[in-house]
Amino acid sequence: MRTFFIGLYYLLYMIIVGLKRIKFRLIRRIRGEEAAFQYTKKVVSTWAERTIKIMGMDVEISGRENIPKEACLFVGNHQSYFDIPIMIYILNKPIGFVAKKELAKIPVYRNWILGMKSLFLDRQNVREAIKTINIGIDYLKEGHSLAIFPEGTRSKSKEMAEFKKGSLKLAIKSQVPVVPVAISGTYKAFEETGRLKKATVKVKIDKPIYVKDLSKEEQGSLAEDVKEIIFNNLLELQ
Repeated sequence: MRTFFIGLYYLLYMIIVGLKRIKFRLIRRIRGEEAAFQYTKKVVSTWAERTIKIMGMDVEISGRENIPKEACLFVGNHQSYFDIPIMIYILNKPIGFVAKKELAKIPVYRNWILGMKSLFLDRQNVREAIKTINIGIDYLKEGHSLAIFPEGTRSKSKEMAEFKKGSLKLAIKSQVPVVPVAISGTYKAFEETGRLKKATVKVKIDKPIYVKDLSKEEQGSLAEDVKEIIFNNLLELQ
């Protein structure tokens, strides 16, 4: 019953979030793109916080002092649908996501997340995927932070899958810092049982890795090195 009532309440909340696009369009038309972007940041931040509260997640965070002021690529493991609002909530800064193209089919999600300089990646189409990655590189160079889940899909458990090949090209090509983020426990909120339930989520934000200071060899092993950092932090959190 909890799943039904929480799901219904959240659906109504998401409808309200969707209706905020009316105000967004007015702001963009009257006050311009920058004002519309600032409004989008506010809406997305509130959505993340409200999602966590509605779902009954208790979030414990360590390492916030490691978040760089400059644009960077946040790299996290992927246990649940809730990893995205968790990431927005814990980082407390404007951030876009590199997400699989299937998520673009969710209207409310697509509209607001795209407004945060996010990207929808089609891994089945190499040419389009390269174009998308190049756009992401430009975003990072322009000063917009991005987050990526290199496993490519939810593990739905405490386990970690392999990182997709080339998942950190965004950082290597743009030369922005990489920040490993370990997220533990989000799968318990839904994926573990298929029902919504309260969960304790633990997050550790590790120290940034400055790509520009790495040798070619170190850049080549960056994905594996970041995966190892996240894996070890997950063991610590669990």
